[in-house]
Amino acid sequence: MRQKKPLKSQESYNGVRTMTKISLIGIDLAKEGLEFTFVGPLVGCAECRIKNVCFNLDPGRTYKILKVREKENPCFVFNQDKVATVEVEEVPEYAHMQYGKKLQEGSSITLKSMNCDQFTCPSIEKCNIMHMRDGSRVTINKVEDKLDCPKGFNMRRVSISFQ
Repeated sequence: MRQKKPLKSQESYNGVRTMTKISLIGIDLAKEGLEFTFVGPLVGCAECRIKNVCFNLDPGRTYKILKVREKENPCFVFNQDKVATVEVEEVPEYAHMQYGKKLQEGSSITLKSMNCDQFTCPSIEKCNIMHMRDGSRVTINKVEDKLDCPKGFNMRRVSISFQ
């Protein structure tokens, strides 16, 4: 079986080299500039003949649509029964982490949820890494702004790359 390779490499997002991939998305969502987080394969898609094109993205990662191609395919999962072919690139990931000695640019760490119970906090998803896997190894690209934490923790917005 022949493996599909990324379409091309390009410079974007502060000079970081990213790879463009081809994927499929519901035609009602297929708009240039749309950012989405790929959740993973759906149960109803197991028998689809083009499922490998839909599922060539990494679960939990965020992507941006760069280009919508003319090619459409039938799909019974999406509400208009069609998917559009799109070119996407991975968007840099951010997490909110507690500031400390290990939080330095270029260092490699293991992601760990804060397990915060402050449900009214607008940062709860990023502090509890809800859309990422707890225990994933990441490299810290940049330690950014200090965040206003309602519980008083010294939290920072951190740009990360998965290893």
